[in-house]
Amino acid sequence: MKEINQLKERLSQGRITRRDFIRSAIALGVALPTATSLSSAVLAATPNKGGMLRQALTGGASSDSLDPATYLDSYMINVGIGQLRNNLTEIDENNQLIPELAESWDSSDGQTWVFELRQGVEFHNGRSLKANDVVASIQHHLGEDTKSAAKGIVAQITDIMAHGDHQVMMVLEGPNADFPYLMSDYHLGICPANDDGTIDTQSGLGTGGYKLESFDPGVRTLTVRNPNYWKAGRAHFDSVETLFISDTGARENGLMSDELDVITSPAAATAGRLAKRPGIEVFYTHGNQHCTLPMLNNVSPFNDNNVVMALKHAIDRQEWLEKIWFGYASLGNDIPIGPANRYRATNEEIPQRDYDLDKAKYYMKQAGRTSVDLTISTADTAFQNSDDACVLFQETARPAGINIEVVRKPDDGYWSNVWLVDPWCASYWGGRPTEDWMFSQVYSKNAIDTGWSETFFNNPRFEELLPQARAELDDAKRRDMYVEMQRIVHNNCSVIIPIFSAYGHASSDKVKHSENMASNWEFDGNKNAERWWFG
Repeated sequence: MKEINQLKERLSQGRITRRDFIRSAIALGVALPTATSLSSAVLAATPNKGGMLRQALTGGASSDSLDPATYLDSYMINVGIGQLRNNLTEIDENNQLIPELAESWDSSDGQTWVFELRQGVEFHNGRSLKANDVVASIQHHLGEDTKSAAKGIVAQITDIMAHGDHQVMMVLEGPNADFPYLMSDYHLGICPANDDGTIDTQSGLGTGGYKLESFDPGVRTLTVRNPNYWKAGRAHFDSVETLFISDTGARENGLMSDELDVITSPAAATAGRLAKRPGIEVFYTHGNQHCTLPMLNNVSPFNDNNVVMALKHAIDRQEWLEKIWFGYASLGNDIPIGPANRYRATNEEIPQRDYDLDKAKYYMKQAGRTSVDLTISTADTAFQNSDDACVLFQETARPAGINIEVVRKPDDGYWSNVWLVDPWCASYWGGRPTEDWMFSQVYSKNAIDTGWSETFFNNPRFEELLPQARAELDDAKRRDMYVEMQRIVHNNCSVIIPIFSAYGHASSDKVKHSENMASNWEFDGNKNAERWWFG
């Protein structure tokens, strides 16, 4: 079924002919009449061109920038790699890694990687994409002085060079079988190189399906279709208006009044009623997105792991699942590796942590405390209804002598003024396709330097395992390493991960998309502007 769905996607995108589809389907065991019927159905649903997509997202801020190194949340991810720019690789609708600007890649030892670039690709200004653009774009995130949030994942690159106009070679500090996945990171969109080896980050120029018309940070972005887009069967809308609307009710009202075509994060409590309204569809995708409650472990009392462990046992995760997410989620276990990851620890390997007042009190006693007064900062941009969720935490923690004050902060500026600033706050991560990616970007020592370690976690054994697991080709040994790393975070990192939440969407029924949808981010991996269309 998976192979047939992939064939259907390729036919709908114009990447194969109907004859190729039928021949391949027959080779997979599909009878000729069925293959013919399937091809007719796919072609009948071929996307239409035209119209303006009006979409509202969370995760924007007045401090947003077109510099890909600065992207922090879903709004700029959608605009940046979903509309303006492309990466070397991408995650497709089937959550598989596929080529994007790199036509192919190869490595004989997992340490030296050669990427062959597509030819005939142009930036929005008509200049052809060349290897030096890729080199400059990756170098933008390298070096001690870079402020890029991608530094933690590209720090392993020790050398990068262009071979001619269409080949790029990258040498790593050690083997990494997952390295091509990292090139799909949303910070690594390819920008045009300047003469001095830097890149043009502020014009919005890219090779993506849409060209920038206007950009008002934290408010509105308008893009128009790139008539010379190199991807066949993509970027169907004439234009895309992307709005930052933090208030859930305002987003839903905009959709119901036909002022918006699609929104993110409808209220879980009322999603069922919204779906019953004529002309509106509500749908969810399940991936590795998770909510976190990170604590800065260089600030008292979070520098005492006994206090942290008391908090981890004083939260009722099941109550959060039922009362905040209404079932549109699954329980977290203080581990950032999600259900879509290959080496996620099983419940047998790391048992689910439950609400346990006796254990919470035990760890408080180990910390030499009978009570503790704490403050947690929240905002809807961290995760929806985070203030209500933390009020539930407040109630369940109090019997253990843990007194929590919940402080609601403004959505605008939250990621620059609260996250990594306040000692304890609400946060979230979209998750990453590989274990190494998630650990390298957020939990490694390098992540402290890049400003993306939301706990300042630094564990010697974890750091020892990180490059070893990255290079290990024996699957069983590699799994053992990643499970050990998850156990270290589970027991020693000052973060609570209570929930893996689904991505919620609501749209007009005029908005069409394929049957399969990427779940690495919301909005079809934030590629909806180029993958969806009006029916």
